[in-house]
Amino acid sequence: MSVRRLLVLVALVLAGCSHSASQQSSQQAASSSAPGAKRIGVSIQNREAQFYQDMEAGMRSEAQKYGYRLNVVDANRDNALQQSQVEDFISQRVDAIVLTPYDSQAIGSAIAEANRANIPVFTADIASTSKLGTVVAHVASDNVQGGFVAGKLMCAAVGKSGQVAIIDEPEVTSVQDRVRGFREALAQLCPKVTIVSDVDGGGQRDLAESDASDVLQSNRNLSGIFGINDDSALGALTAVKAAGLTGKIAIVGYDATPEARTAIAAGEMYGDAVQYPETIGKETIDTIHAYFSGKRPPKVVHVNVGAYTRADAGKTH
Repeated sequence: MSVRRLLVLVALVLAGCSHSASQQSSQQAASSSAPGAKRIGVSIQNREAQFYQDMEAGMRSEAQKYGYRLNVVDANRDNALQQSQVEDFISQRVDAIVLTPYDSQAIGSAIAEANRANIPVFTADIASTSKLGTVVAHVASDNVQGGFVAGKLMCAAVGKSGQVAIIDEPEVTSVQDRVRGFREALAQLCPKVTIVSDVDGGGQRDLAESDASDVLQSNRNLSGIFGINDDSALGALTAVKAAGLTGKIAIVGYDATPEARTAIAAGEMYGDAVQYPETIGKETIDTIHAYFSGKRPPKVVHVNVGAYTRADAGKTH
């Protein structure tokens, strides 16, 4: 082979490699600017809660389906921290923000700040009640319907008459809906069952235990306790056990976490309204995807709530 011919072959090979590298670089650039490269900032009010862990899992699995990248942070039940996290998302120029507000009223200023930066905001599980800021869509359990389910369970547990208490968390919008549905169920299904106490347990087990202890001391004829989440219900259960009243006071919770299901299976709690946090997480990402695709999602996306009692123990849900 002549030297000239060899040089021509080498030139052709190098040109081919250069074209291949250029083509690969173009493909990578296209991939990085594709819809799948979009980034979503998520601030969860309490990442330690089992409910929010399940919701996050649903978000992550659905985000992976679309190729979206999630940046999930824990607000740790601190409004100032959550507002700071929104500011961080804005500085990072994420493509969307998802919030489960710790303070439904105070979060408005952070949402308004994201609006000014032209970053769409979505809420999951807990809505914003502030007049400030605009949320594209809110995805959550139908908590009025879920509260009605809890009330129906309470009626079944205590019968046609009796006295019940609510371990509440009144500043949270989703809880307000639960309590409204619970009260509606009692009024319709067992109107002689009266609510003798409605106390703020903050959604936390230790506070719920203390509040339930006080309620038990001041209401000797109590028939049942509704905990607005399972930490509240399980805190109430601890107080009931300490008072030696296990099995004598019906406890209805909300969420059906594994620990609550164990207590229900053991007959220590009567039942729970069942939320589906993974579904809420998936629906949130689906709603964002619809928005990214140029569609206008509904302002509120509801996920139905079910019921869980001892009869359901051992079944697959």
